[in-house]
Amino acid sequence: MSLLCPAPGGSARADAGRDRFDVVVVDAGHGGEDEGARGSSGLVEKRLVLDVAQRLAERLRGLGLTVVLTRDDDRFVPLETRTSVANDARGDLFISIHANSARATGARGIETYFVSLEASDAVSEELAAVENQAFEGAKPAALMLDPLSAILGDMAVNEHVRESSGFAKRAHAELAKVDPVPSRGVKQAPFVVLMGVRMPAALVEIGFLSNRDDERGLSRSDRRDAIAEAIARAVASFGADYDRRRGVASGGSGREGS
Repeated sequence: MSLLCPAPGGSARADAGRDRFDVVVVDAGHGGEDEGARGSSGLVEKRLVLDVAQRLAERLRGLGLTVVLTRDDDRFVPLETRTSVANDARGDLFISIHANSARATGARGIETYFVSLEASDAVSEELAAVENQAFEGAKPAALMLDPLSAILGDMAVNEHVRESSGFAKRAHAELAKVDPVPSRGVKQAPFVVLMGVRMPAALVEIGFLSNRDDERGLSRSDRRDAIAEAIARAVASFGADYDRRRGVASGGSGREGS
């Protein structure tokens, strides 16, 4: 089965000359032998986030957007494949979905991240280090330190970071309406999966599998639906602003000429 999963009747990018917001890459974390976090009741991150990613993809397609999934079944997908799938699709937005875990079982709630070479705090730094271990030893320093000066001076990259921050804040505001516990905030961390994509990008930790209440909630279909709906609302809002900033008329599905 192909990793590319565009909406029926659409293509990842039918007309490269247009700049309308219409391609979203959805990345379900982990997969295959890399299970990610596991809750005390047996809920496994790799299956949970794939299910949420597929629910989100369905809603985004319903908005007329083309959706690309970096994985659509239980397989391990290397970092370079995830980023190349996203970049080859020339996506307008990249969303990576994960579930959290912590030594303190009282920790719970949703966190939203965008990329930075320095983490917002020690906990964010530790989380990024754990998630980055999935990528066969790829480290942020190995990927970023050599070209650091060029990257920081790249206006396009800086614009992507600003847009990533904007989307992360929108997503977190929508997700806060779903989560009954206080917001854990929008944070920054050096997630490898966000560093290689050439588009605005955010990573959403949809709850703590180390927390019994979060795990119980995430086991429910209605909770997963609510999370997917919240992220879809944030995408729709972000996409409308994206088009307005670029002077592109909104409405319709796919690029003009598709």
